[in-house]
Amino acid sequence: MLQRFGTLAIFLTLVVVATIWSDTFLTRVNVLNVLRQVASGTGIMAVGMLYVILTRGIDLSVGSVAALGSVLTGHFLAFSGFNIPTTILLVVLAGCACGMVTGGFVAYLRLPSFVMSLAMMAIARGLSLIISEGRPIALGEAGDPLASFGSGFLFGIPQPVILMFAIFIVGGIVLNYTRFGRLITAIGSNEEAVRLSGIAVPRYILAVYVISGALAALAGIISSSRTGVGSAQVGVGAELNVIAAVVIGGASLMGGRGGVINTFLGVLVMGIIANMMNLGGVPGYHQQVYMGLIIVIAMLLQYGAGAFRR
Repeated sequence: MLQRFGTLAIFLTLVVVATIWSDTFLTRVNVLNVLRQVASGTGIMAVGMLYVILTRGIDLSVGSVAALGSVLTGHFLAFSGFNIPTTILLVVLAGCACGMVTGGFVAYLRLPSFVMSLAMMAIARGLSLIISEGRPIALGEAGDPLASFGSGFLFGIPQPVILMFAIFIVGGIVLNYTRFGRLITAIGSNEEAVRLSGIAVPRYILAVYVISGALAALAGIISSSRTGVGSAQVGVGAELNVIAAVVIGGASLMGGRGGVINTFLGVLVMGIIANMMNLGGVPGYHQQVYMGLIIVIAMLLQYGAGAFRR
């Protein structure tokens, strides 16, 4: 029971502690602020990372691809004269291309995903710095509709949060009710058995990295819509937060185990921890230490339950 519902228990415990910690935690403004924060980064990238981890892989490039997406958004709108739909399409395709390169080497050349995604992390971050020349790129008037989306509300909910919900819903449907979702889980559990059954395993491994890259680039677009600039500093360290959220959600780094609902709870756990420290006035440098300690405790709860069962 602890292994199955551990993430929910961690989430509920944090909500209770945060409510006691600060009177403002459960206010509508603060709750929406937490959701908006996770929607512009960790939340959107988490589904793609979950897919990759289910296949026993890892994608360390998501933060850098988000930065590349942010910079390309600013560049296309400010200098290339593209409209917003074209810009979004091109940026997402750029993310797909990054994922295709990483996934291609992992799936067909059997390079370790850790090493290949680390290389792509450096490449994407470097490209974002080259394109932006190390300076933020203002979206300008052409980006006003995008900025309106980033700061707008629909039915009282921030529009980026609605987009995040939609991604999780679609991600859950694909994972639980389609052949693709069942196969990527099976590949992580026993890749050799799936291969011997006649399934083209490399295609599915390539696909999950393409999805991860596309969602990372989309996260970069959302970040630009909130700030009004394209910046190469977007997503610094985000890959670690995304991986932590997915693993707190019960996904196994050995592949084959994980779910979208628990991943969403893991994303919220990360958001609540950061929000608690901000409300408590914890200095920025100290936050990193406390965040790491809390993640370790959450991991012990998740993996400790599995060890106890065995």
